[in-house]
Amino acid sequence: MRYSAFENTMSPERMSRYLTACSGDTKSAMTLYRLNLRLSQELFTVISCFEVALRNAIDRHYLICLGNDWLKKSASSGGIFDNPNNSFTADTINGAVNKLKNYYNHPKLVSELGFGFWRYLFSKPQFRAGGQTLIAIFPARPYSTPSIQYNASFVFNELARINNLRNRIAHHEPICFIPMQPVKDTTFVRQHYSLIRQLFQWMSIDEAALLYGLDHINTICDQIDNL
Repeated sequence: MRYSAFENTMSPERMSRYLTACSGDTKSAMTLYRLNLRLSQELFTVISCFEVALRNAIDRHYLICLGNDWLKKSASSGGIFDNPNNSFTADTINGAVNKLKNYYNHPKLVSELGFGFWRYLFSKPQFRAGGQTLIAIFPARPYSTPSIQYNASFVFNELARINNLRNRIAHHEPICFIPMQPVKDTTFVRQHYSLIRQLFQWMSIDEAALLYGLDHINTICDQIDNL
């Protein structure tokens, strides 16, 4: 495809960053755009695997601590989230229950709730409401030090980084640049990829085996860097 047709389809505004990053080389700009798409696909797959692993680990933990159907009960009258500090969490659960209607069951409810919901279970009000035990799903996390506390707040903030990246990809924002600059760079992606792998390891999950055949992120990053 000629660059003029490619740019007309994707829009000059969207392509301007790619063209600037490639010093005006139209062929390289199209190649970079396609590599960014491949990188986004690969990374979204990895994030999806992490999201499923995270919510399943949380669900297993609370099934033990809070009992069967813990999500629905927690948002019901008298449940752990039935208070002003956790009203948004309760509303989110109840909204998902209502959406499922006659198809409701606990596993479907778990699947219905998004990354942001699971992340917020590590925020202070939800973490306290759940009994302050949820950090146990990361049994291999490092020991805290005076300078770094590997606690629920730390996990909450790290999950925010992953959630923001997930949303960025979902909204078709490029991830092959220095943030907010038309400069080709994969440091941002590599750092977040390393974080995801680290959190897998903290959950005692062999992420290399889990992602076998799905994960070519470093290879694509290298192609972008060498373009």
